[in-house]
Amino acid sequence: MANEEFKTLQIVHSDSEAGVFHIYLNRPAQRNSLTLDFFSELPRALDLLDGRSGAAAIVLAGRGPISAQESISLPSPPSPAARLRRQILSLQAAISAVERCRRPVIAAVHGACIGGGVDLATACDLRYCSEDAFFSVKEVDLALAADLGTLQRLPAIVGHGNAAEMALTARKVPAAEARAMGLVSAVFPSRQEMDTAVMAIAKDLAAKSPLAVAGTKAVLLRNRDLTVDQSLDYVATWNSSMLISDDLAEATTAQIQRGSPLSPSYDPTTGLSLSLSLSLSLSLSLSLSIYQSTR
Repeated sequence: MANEEFKTLQIVHSDSEAGVFHIYLNRPAQRNSLTLDFFSELPRALDLLDGRSGAAAIVLAGRGPISAQESISLPSPPSPAARLRRQILSLQAAISAVERCRRPVIAAVHGACIGGGVDLATACDLRYCSEDAFFSVKEVDLALAADLGTLQRLPAIVGHGNAAEMALTARKVPAAEARAMGLVSAVFPSRQEMDTAVMAIAKDLAAKSPLAVAGTKAVLLRNRDLTVDQSLDYVATWNSSMLISDDLAEATTAQIQRGSPLSPSYDPTTGLSLSLSLSLSLSLSLSLSIYQSTR
């Protein structure tokens, strides 16, 4: 995939066997500031990978010492309100392209993640960082309300109180605190250790059923806007359409062949209780039966 197609990004096929790709913010000399070119190129890069059969997982990271920060040049003199609103909506859509991508997208954050960088990270499915990372919702110090998704996504990730404190104070939140509030799933001592761990996670995701991963991502995202009953109805509709996939039979058979909790191969040290393991085994058997009845 030719990287000359992009001014601000670089796409790297990180593991050809596992189907893992990296999208790098590739303007280290400019501290990976997010320009208008970036906002036009990110959706295109995601669409390319989303439509590529060999792409199963995407890692979003930055070249150089800074992960991402916002630096958008707005027109001067200011555009009429209606035109400016259309421009903001276009930038919002570029960030939301991360969520629309059917592949799981993992944010690997090091150094500063400021403003638009937080918008981008919160749109990702999983987030990890190195110890030198910090996060700042900086817009309020620029006489703006964050308008590209942070105020909509961050509360669901860290809770309303933590999101409000970050957005109103614009302070730097260090890696350890980000981990404590749930903004990232893990913190690693160095960038190299983070890259190694994130690559392993991406390969693990890539090895799973693409339909199951895409379905899980879609349901999780819809949960934000639905009641529990509505979300249950949505996942029932999704899974009923997925029963025609061979992925279900292959995954279910593989799980059953690993040994039921009542077989000699069952190891109680796995942490699954007998009742939970039995329930899982019965559920897998039922899933396989349902699948076979639909063939």
